[in-house]
Amino acid sequence: MIGHHTALIYIMVLASAADTDITDAEMRRISHMISNLPVFAGFEIDDLGQTAAACIDLLQDEDGLDRAFERIMALLPKKLRETAYALACDVVAADGEVHQEELRFLEMARHHLEVDRLIAAGIERGARARFARLQPADLEVR
Repeated sequence: MIGHHTALIYIMVLASAADTDITDAEMRRISHMISNLPVFAGFEIDDLGQTAAACIDLLQDEDGLDRAFERIMALLPKKLRETAYALACDVVAADGEVHQEELRFLEMARHHLEVDRLIAAGIERGARARFARLQPADLEVR
């Protein structure tokens, strides 16, 4: 498996696990992104479960999150750091609910990935726009 695939999957799994609840919507989003984004060309979707499980296993250790970020940074080319942050934002937004733990994770990810605050804000706004949902009251013509 190519290292950047592992790093990107780890960041998405960490984003999903941040609130301790990996939802079906988040896993569908991860699978969809892996199947459709050019950065995952050559990745075998059948390997997703094993890669995600390895990431979750890391989290069982006391310093697991730090070790996961170390692995991500060791495998991720600098050119893909903003991509990694964008993928994490999309996973957090996928289920329509953003929890405080997920926001804290995104802050940590931004720091570890060394993504500029202004760029991060643009990425976050894009994720909010992509995953916006309408409520029945929103459909009323004013």
